[in-house]
Amino acid sequence: MNSASEPARSPCVLTTGRLGLRRYVAADAPALFDVFADPYAARFYPAMNDPQRIQKWIDWNLRNYEEHGFGLWAVERLADGLFIGDAGLTMQTIEGTPRHEIGYHIHVDHRGQGYATEAARACLDFGFAAVGASFICSAVHPENAASATVATRIHADRREFEWHSGRFLLFSTTAGQWGAKSEPSRPFQTDESNP
Repeated sequence: MNSASEPARSPCVLTTGRLGLRRYVAADAPALFDVFADPYAARFYPAMNDPQRIQKWIDWNLRNYEEHGFGLWAVERLADGLFIGDAGLTMQTIEGTPRHEIGYHIHVDHRGQGYATEAARACLDFGFAAVGASFICSAVHPENAASATVATRIHADRREFEWHSGRFLLFSTTAGQWGAKSEPSRPFQTDESNP
């Protein structure tokens, strides 16, 4: 996956059939910058065209790992170790209440291949099975059709709400809804030594 000359990567926290999700390292900054550089992603994350904002994003997630035991993780293809984006759980204040929220951001060259859905499902399962969350959501800008499609695939409910600068879509699943699935999927494996 990585040659001896490449920077060391952290071990995977979660794995799925095709993906490994691991903690960010400083060397991920250039690849993360590319994730937000295309016009579609930049439309929803305009501030991420600044390398300092990219570093703040990584630092925020490093703090999340320490404070909560989770955050957005770097997503790599298991087949070749290629960084293709990030996905994970963060704590967001939704309507005045701290909530576990799933986010996912995939490089334009790798969208449309089911990677975001695969990673997001693993994060949903991880949030309920490993973290013990009672409610997990995804907040999506209503014009972000790609993100809304992924959220529709993994969550049980959808409604509108006011957030940040206007109307957003809130996709959500309760622990009861997750547990009541006819065939619960647990498509992830964890490395117990690396929470």
